[in-house]
Amino acid sequence: MPFKTLGLSDPLVQGILATGYTAPTEIQAQAIPAAVAGKDIIGCAQTGTGKTAAFVLPILNRLSLAKPPHSKSIKALILTPTRELAVQIEQAIIGYGRFMKFHTLAVYGGVSIENQIRTLKRGVDIVVATPGRLLDHLNRRSIDLRQIEVLVLDEADRMFDMGFINDVKKIVATTPQTRQTLLFSATVSPEVKSLTMGIQKNPVMIQVGKPRNPIETITQYIYTVRKDAKADLLLSMLTGDSKMDCVLVFSRTKHGADKISKRLERAGVRSIAIHSGRTQGQRQRALDGFKQSKYQVMVATDVAARGIDVDGISHVINFDVPAFAEDYVHRIGRTGRACATGDAITLVSPDEEKYLRQIEKFIGHKIKHEKCPEFTRSKPETTHPLAGEKPRSAAPRRDMTHKRRDTTHKDNNDKSKRFFGFRRKKAKR
Repeated sequence: MPFKTLGLSDPLVQGILATGYTAPTEIQAQAIPAAVAGKDIIGCAQTGTGKTAAFVLPILNRLSLAKPPHSKSIKALILTPTRELAVQIEQAIIGYGRFMKFHTLAVYGGVSIENQIRTLKRGVDIVVATPGRLLDHLNRRSIDLRQIEVLVLDEADRMFDMGFINDVKKIVATTPQTRQTLLFSATVSPEVKSLTMGIQKNPVMIQVGKPRNPIETITQYIYTVRKDAKADLLLSMLTGDSKMDCVLVFSRTKHGADKISKRLERAGVRSIAIHSGRTQGQRQRALDGFKQSKYQVMVATDVAARGIDVDGISHVINFDVPAFAEDYVHRIGRTGRACATGDAITLVSPDEEKYLRQIEKFIGHKIKHEKCPEFTRSKPETTHPLAGEKPRSAAPRRDMTHKRRDTTHKDNNDKSKRFFGFRRKKAKR
């Protein structure tokens, strides 16, 4: 099915074809006609199935059909949980709409708000925003959402997970009730369903794939390994398999991500870490470097994962088993995107078995266990232990308590003698 049959304008179809896409994915084929018709939508599909284009293309189509002259008011607002996603969506809008005239702006924290205010004053058609920074603009009255025609909530489940839901409700309350509302999510929890009841009107439910299941093009398997041997196994896999040329490694913590990346760098593996502790400039440079193959490995946390949309990721490796089953689905969805194949490997230590059972219960099936490949154990490091590893214990210290006690007692006697000697001399005079 070509994009033209979905009711999209000629300039927009030209932009889509120029990006290299020739046919819509399943979620796009179902969501775009309904969105073009002006209906509210709840779109649920696994990560990597093309949900971004499913809401970006209808918005651009609406702009392409609008009669000039265009006002400076904002026509569409897209809310997304992370800075990386905001940048990614903005780039998709610019790419698809390359043969159209419009203005778009990504609004997120970690960068100058003054530059954003100046751009907003010049006039913007589409705003892609994270909830926190958008509320800053609303409080400053530097943005006006009263003319919004289309509102999109992207990654709605993640916005709940990250505690943004109250901010989202405040933002939605500032938009017109006559708007069209599109909600897209990898999973639709009871909380998300409750939200839709208050902000949408007779939404069309579009479900692609089985809920909670990763896409079928991903091969999943598990290696059981001791926690203190994970780093050595990871290095062995990265250096011994030539197919691991674009690998995403997940750590549960920021500190762990930095430690893993540094360990890989010391071993000669080109690696970079990305997490919420880095500045926006650092995160963007890391992501750009990974996309341009400057780094073989990117080590990320779950917060940063939602904005990593890189074509050709061959492997996703869970260095730490995620504590929440939903995060497992989102992590491994970074590979096998757009019908490509990919491998998802999870390193499971004995104390992480409980998390594995939760994941298997969530996705509805057991994950295949593979025999752990042979690898060489390195000597434990005392100065740079990896997150999760225990450094070598130091040699027991000799007990000096008795000697210190004797010395202290002697010092006290000397002080007493000096004290009383001074008193006696004074009394004698």
